[in-house]
Amino acid sequence: MSYLCWGDEPSLDPIRPKPIVLRLMTVPASNNALMEDIVGLCKRRGFIFASSEIYGGYNGFYDYGPLGVELRNNIKQAWWRDFVHRRDDIEGLDSSIIMHPKIWKASGHVDGFSDPMVDCRESKKRYRADQLFFAPVILDGENQGYVAFMEGTDTTTIIKRAKKVRDGLDKKQSALDEAALGSDHTEFTEASETQRAQTLGPDASAVGTLTAPREFKLMFETKVGPLADDSAVAYLRPETAQGIFANYKNIVDTGRVKIPFGIAQIGKAFRNEITPRNFIFRSREFEQMEIEYFIAPEADWKALHRDWLDTCIDWLVSIGLPRGSITEDIHPTEKLAFYSQATTDLMFHFPHGEQELWGIACRSDYDLKQHQQHSGKSMEFFDEASKSKYVPHVIEPSLGVDRTLLAVLTAAYTEDEKPNDKGQLEKRTLLRFSPRVAPYKAAIFPLLKNKPELVEVADKLHKKLQRRWNVFYDASGAIGRRYRRQDEIGTPFGITIDFDTIEKDGTVTLRDRDTCEQRRVTEAELIDFLEEQIEG
Repeated sequence: MSYLCWGDEPSLDPIRPKPIVLRLMTVPASNNALMEDIVGLCKRRGFIFASSEIYGGYNGFYDYGPLGVELRNNIKQAWWRDFVHRRDDIEGLDSSIIMHPKIWKASGHVDGFSDPMVDCRESKKRYRADQLFFAPVILDGENQGYVAFMEGTDTTTIIKRAKKVRDGLDKKQSALDEAALGSDHTEFTEASETQRAQTLGPDASAVGTLTAPREFKLMFETKVGPLADDSAVAYLRPETAQGIFANYKNIVDTGRVKIPFGIAQIGKAFRNEITPRNFIFRSREFEQMEIEYFIAPEADWKALHRDWLDTCIDWLVSIGLPRGSITEDIHPTEKLAFYSQATTDLMFHFPHGEQELWGIACRSDYDLKQHQQHSGKSMEFFDEASKSKYVPHVIEPSLGVDRTLLAVLTAAYTEDEKPNDKGQLEKRTLLRFSPRVAPYKAAIFPLLKNKPELVEVADKLHKKLQRRWNVFYDASGAIGRRYRRQDEIGTPFGITIDFDTIEKDGTVTLRDRDTCEQRRVTEAELIDFLEEQIEG
């Protein structure tokens, strides 16, 4: 599917605007069936629930269940370990969610953090205009109107909607140009008044019900203190980056840092999205993992930017994403914001199409200078090596926890056929999680739960492994059924205590989730193997 767009993320502010010039982007068609399978498994096995479900849910908000919170924490811990603990040039930070409102004034969010919104006068639904597209309905070679649809809509659905336009014109016998519906897509922000009057909205039964786009502010507003006047207005942060910039001087003064260095933060952010959708990909409450990496103005920023791209790609592969599923979307120079030197998005093929996963931007010294100007505090860094003062430039790798989790789920979800206990092939659903991020690292099974000698050894091993990793103990049901239960939640290794364990050499059966292959190992070999797979 090809369409015109200018990026996936909402425009944050005048500092981070969307480029004005549109760019042609080709995106694989969405796979609604895969998304439905993933959502169903997440609900069934306790990964992710709709927030406030007993009250009918709350659009744009999600709760993470027992397995989901483990997967989420493992992703965050892997990121923190690799980008903070295992590097000497990055410091950690945890800034507050509610900060002084002047921070958001300085950053530009108060005046410019908005998205274009379109209303449907018939269905009363609202759409983000830069995610709404329209295509011509061409009948017998002539343009007879338009059909509007959301980003990622499959061509079959678009054609069905176009036929409603044709039927409404009483031209059922006219030939419909389906090729144009599959390729000639334009962002609705570009629609003229005449085109809007001839357009059938995504949820409308009549044409001409969509309004012109208007700006919709995205920051959640709240009040701080006992007064409810304008002086008490504050905001839930829409991003974590400004907390880093606001604390830059504190870390420079206390951290004994040397250029280049970075500040990393994991934290919640909030955006009042017009149309949260695609499961946890776009929600109103989400979590970010961001680094602001400060460099000297004369540094070779192009080489450093490339290094960060390679580092980020390698990290995504290390948590289980296939290298072939990650592509780079380089923003052309003429479409960058005036302060920006370069921006490249790492894209991933989600079930709803290829979308941005990780943005790596070279943002010059603009952010620090904005805060220097508005706060009156110097953001200059004294470089001992060059004996000079300057405001550093910054490279910003910005990654969403929830999007990463959805990418991990997408890459891991697999269906295959394996023999059951009776040797008959049956369908198997499994999650091929990397051991680094899997909720449970291993499952321990006594072959029979009514044999105390097996249970005793299994329980002892379970408690021993539990001191280091999150492992699961299961003694209920046939061993094959227990394997299948663990396959479906992504547990990479199964450890079975059988009669050979207690009557012969003390070895256990180690089963691989993906291949179902089994081998005998000693306890020492087992622990060494798990350590290498999980922590190596």
